Amino acid sequence: MEKSVVEVEVKNVLPTSAGSAVFLGNSEKVFVIYVDHAVGSAINMFLLDTPKPRPQTHDLFADVLTGLGARVSRIVISDFADTVYYARMIVEAENEVLETKKIIEIDARPSDSIALAVQQDAPIYVAQHVWDGVEDMSIVLKKMEDSSPEDHPDLPM
Repeated sequence: MEKSVVEVEVKNVLPTSAGSAVFLGNSEKVFVIYVDHAVGSAINMFLLDTPKPRPQTHDLFADVLTGLGARVSRIVISDFADTVYYARMIVEAENEVLETKKIIEIDARPSDSIALAVQQDAPIYVAQHVWDGVEDMSIVLKKMEDSSPEDHPDLPM
């Protein structure tokens, strides 16, 4: 049974008192996933193409994938339960000798999945049932973008 998905993009990553708020969405609506500060910073670095003096964990993982002839082809935020989001990272690996392609689906934190998807320019999808259940945070995002970070230190994690 194939589940339908909705394509989204990272609209913004904003600091909170306990980490970062990652706003994901499309023209229809936007929702938020709260992540720890380190991953929020990594996502922002990838979004802004910020050079880093040394490879970070996500860079290491991507380098290992590249060395194995693989890359993240897409991620799917697949479920939501008890305030926790779940994601699947779909990795494609090609064997040049046998000219075959292997698709690997990996259970991963949404935050790490988003960081790697942004880094590798891979699409981000949300399962339809998750999309239908999330609250539209478009207005909140707009207000936060129009204010300074000091105006929203109490955004929860």
